[in-house]
Amino acid sequence: MQYFEDLEVGTKSSFGHYEVTREEVLEFASKYDPQPFHLDDEAAAQTFFGRLSASGWHTCAMSMRMIVDQFRHEKTASIGSPGIDELRWLKPVYPGDTLRMETELIEKRRSKSKPNMGFTKSRQTVFNQHDEPVLTMIGNGIFAVRDPEHTPEG
Repeated sequence: MQYFEDLEVGTKSSFGHYEVTREEVLEFASKYDPQPFHLDDEAAAQTFFGRLSASGWHTCAMSMRMIVDQFRHEKTASIGSPGIDELRWLKPVYPGDTLRMETELIEKRRSKSKPNMGFTKSRQTVFNQHDEPVLTMIGNGIFAVRDPEHTPEG
């Protein structure tokens, strides 16, 4: 199990393989973001997207799936997140795209009030199959501490 103490600022990781399907784009949009350019080919063709595109919120959801799959693969002691910062949708995501993710741990700190956890910040970038960034964000994480009784020096 990878605990808070095991995480090192500056560590970079590349992972994920998410294939975006037309069916999923339509299903997500019809439930959560029913704008015409996410639901209708003709309407989408009249926008700057040029064709049917995934909702930015759908891109976030697909990104979250890749993150959770990676946490499971690495067996991390993730215990949640207080949110994200600086979310940007840089390019449209289209049916047929394949997404992947790169992360860099940019900050970590032990909780002062809850000795069993620590907080992290990671710069996260999602790329399409052409290695073009489509989304960036700063993810905030909460990780379990291996030994809550141990007080770190410094």
